[in-house]
This record gives sequence, structure tokens and C-alpha cells, in this order.
Amino acid sequence: MSSRGNRYGLRRSGGQHGDVFTSPEVVSYMLDLVGYTADKDLSKTSILEPSCGEGEFVIEIVRRLWESSRRFGFDCKAAFLSNVFAYDIDEVKITSCRGRIEELGLSLPLDGNIRQADFLTADIRCFDIVVGNPPYIRYEQIPADLLPNYKQQFHTFHYRADLYILFFEKTLRHLNPGGRHCFICSNRWLKNEYGKKLRGWIAQSFCLESIISLEKAPDAFQEDVLAYPAITLISNARPGSTFTFSELTAITELGKDAGRLLPAPVSADWSSVFNRVQSDDTLVTIEEMGFLVGIGVATGADSIFIAKDLPSKVEKELLLPALNARDISGNRLQWSGQYLLNPYKPNGELISLDDYPQAAAYLLSHREALQKRHVAKKNPGKWYKTIDRIVPTLKDSPKVLLPDISGNQLIFVDDGRFYPQHNLYYITGGSLRQLQLLSAMLMSDYVKSQLLSITNCMNGGYPRWQSQYLRKLVMPDVNTIEESLAERLLGAYQAFDMARLNDTMSAIVSAPRAKSRKHQPQAQQLTFDFAM
Repeated sequence: MSSRGNRYGLRRSGGQHGDVFTSPEVVSYMLDLVGYTADKDLSKTSILEPSCGEGEFVIEIVRRLWESSRRFGFDCKAAFLSNVFAYDIDEVKITSCRGRIEELGLSLPLDGNIRQADFLTADIRCFDIVVGNPPYIRYEQIPADLLPNYKQQFHTFHYRADLYILFFEKTLRHLNPGGRHCFICSNRWLKNEYGKKLRGWIAQSFCLESIISLEKAPDAFQEDVLAYPAITLISNARPGSTFTFSELTAITELGKDAGRLLPAPVSADWSSVFNRVQSDDTLVTIEEMGFLVGIGVATGADSIFIAKDLPSKVEKELLLPALNARDISGNRLQWSGQYLLNPYKPNGELISLDDYPQAAAYLLSHREALQKRHVAKKNPGKWYKTIDRIVPTLKDSPKVLLPDISGNQLIFVDDGRFYPQHNLYYITGGSLRQLQLLSAMLMSDYVKSQLLSITNCMNGGYPRWQSQYLRKLVMPDVNTIEESLAERLLGAYQAFDMARLNDTMSAIVSAPRAKSRKHQPQAQQLTFDFAM
């Protein structure tokens, strides 16, 4: 297929998936970063742009090569033919790129060097420099016929990886010793599960030189995109002990911020690299305090298992009040009135439909839809089970409630009235007082700054309260906070006084504390009521 658009479909904006054009300022900075500058003899420096689009990088590469040839007296045409290569899957884009190069008036041989091909399956040589903006194509947009080949060919193709992960792997494998690699792309691979294998491979086999976060710089691309970008500079050298990390608010800051020196990652987990709070013996994780982090129930058929009218259709002893992320908005907890149908006995076994004639009639009326679910196909005899087993005691347990994506400042604690759905994360264990203390700390700028640094923010700058990130946060142990400070923190939380809450949290962090003792006995409960 000749067109990327035909292969990957249209963007909501009307353009093609993966077509995100890099700002000229970013292009120039990245070429400076890898050392491809006209004040050097570039006659023998090989360079690759693996997804050139209409040529934002290639045009600047050619300009610099021509300027270098004038300074050092080499044949620009011959150097281009030997050392400059670009690929794109879209024939239209390649034609446009070649036309733009021709407009420079250099009479370069373009057909063999600016190639229309699927870069990921093309035979390529090794290069001194790789630079570019790989296509931003989600796993769901990758053509099904290509997936088996990609999964077999690329060992970093993990979980539901975006396509740019594969561009990283192939180009890094074809980077000459001492060569430099610089991409601008979504920053999700730095923190998400699907980037795990790539991160581990880079940490063990390459030298991470710098990461420049452009999460707060909206002008990195020539159009608005639904991804926060980052620039990474990697060299094919032994892993170093440090790298530089910069966070910019505008592309005009490129090259002006020296960044801060951080320890280089040594494994696939890079969260500690980005977390500005360095742990010590008095700071612990949520689980080290004795709490448990979980996610609400996934049913595989919410429209059947969760509804407001279930009390009129099934036995009431099978129902649990179900809480959705939408019930927590605008700093209010307001139950929508939905119930969850629980098809399990207290011991975890499925109920017998013979014992519940109303539930049997209701579930049998939806049998065809329920049987189509993957969980039912795996075990046809248990066609009415939910994906996750429902444990009714969770409803009765006090728990912190955290929507996956939330703009709320207030974090709620359910005192034992609701069962969370799959778009809610929860923290349980300990007393209600301890959970309130934990919630207050989670609301603080001290903890929010950690979360913002280790999670992938969504549009609007909202962090994600996912278990993988919650487990990495560090803070003072609720069991070791001095009592007067604990009461101040609870008072600020109850009054939703964020200034007082943050001041108190700062005092707690700076106050002398004993080394945390993990999994201590739970303290006496203190109950709070929130308007619903």
C-alpha cells in the first residue's frame, strides 16, 4: 500500500494518523544537539530520518550539508548520495518532500535516498546519526496484518505499544558505535507499561544523555496534538552514571536551560529518575504503611451488571451500591443511584441461578450478550461471571477513592457505603482516621508534584491516579506523624483549606521523625461526613 493514510486512517482533524509536523525551532535544536552542524565537515557523517513526512528535518539537513560543503570544499551531491537517507510510508509525503528539496536548487539525486517504504520492514545500513519525529500511531491504529510481523521482529513491542516504540528499536539497532540518536515524540513511553522493555534495553545497552520535557511547551509541533512531547538524546556508548533532565514551558527556552543532572536509570523502572522527592528512612510508600492499592471491578458488561433499576429485577441481597468516577466530580461525591449485581457467594464461588429465580430470569435474558465476552468464552459454564471477582466486604471497608483522571483537588474517603467500579482506584487498610490522613497527604502539593513528575498527564495537565504510580509515591508514614500536626492536617482536610493543608504538610515533612516502622497496629478511628 502506497499511502500511510490508507494504512492507518484519518485523524479527527482530517489529517492522517502519525502526521505531526515538528516546529522549525525544534528541528534546528535537535540537529544541533546531535552535532550535525555546518561548522563541521559533514562529508562523511551518515544521517537518517526514518519518518520524514514532508521533510521538516530533511530540508534542514540538506541546508546544513550544503553550507558545510562550501566551508570545507567537498562535493555536496556526492556526500548527500552517500550519507543522507530518509523514509516514509506515504507516497504523497515522499513526493512533497522531494519537491521541497528540489526547490533548494541543488540538483541532488533524490529517488534513491528519499525512499517511499515501510521503514520498519525495510533493509537499512547503520548510521552515525538518527534524528526525527516518529509517527504517533496508537496500537489500535496499526493494521492487523502488520502486527504479527512487528511482534516477531521487535523485542520491545510490549503490551499495547505505540508504533514509535518500534522506530526506537530499529534505529537504535542501526546506530554506529559512538553514534547519536535524537527523537521527539510522545513522552508516554518514559513512564507507561508499554515502554518497559524499551526503557530496560536503553538503560542496559546505551548511554542516555538527556531528556527534554516539552509537556508544558504547547508550540513544539505545528498543530495541537493529544500527546505531551519529549526530546531524548541517546548515544551508542556504555551507559553513563548521570543524564540531564530539562522541563521547558516554551520552545524559545531550547538550549537555554542547562537542566539538572540526575542519576541515570539502570533498569526498566525510570520513575525514581523523575521523582523530585528522594526517599529516606522516614519516607515510605503507601503499601509500606500497610495500606493496599486496588482498582474497582471490571464486569465485561457494565450495562447488564450495573444499573439503577436492578432492585426491581433481581434479589436485593445480590446488590451493592456501585460508585463510578462520574459520581466524584466538582469536588463532590454524589451517588448516581446505580447498583452492582454480584453473582458470587461470600466464599468467592458463583451463585447457583436455581437459588435466585429473579436474577436467573434477568441474566438469562442477557445470556447471548454475556456469552460473547472473553471471560465467558474461557469458561462457558460460568457465562454469567464478571471479569473480576466481587468481594462484598470491600463495600463495607473504609477506602480512599481516586478516579483514574481527575481535576478534583478533594480526595474522598468512603466510610463503607459503596463498591468501586473499574474507573476508580482505591486504597484500603487501616482505620478511617489513617485513611483521612493519607488522603490529606495525597491532596498536598508535596505529593501532587511527585505524581505529576512520574505519571503521564492527560490534556489539561491532570495526573493519573493509577496503581502503578500510587505505589511509587513516598511520604511520611501516617503512624509517625506528631499528634498535633496530624490534627492540624485532619482539620485542614475537613475544612478543605488547601493553604493550611500544604503548610501543615511542609511542617510534617521538615519535622524530625523516627524511622518508619512498617505495618504497625491501626490507630483509633475518627469519622468524617461529606455531603452527598
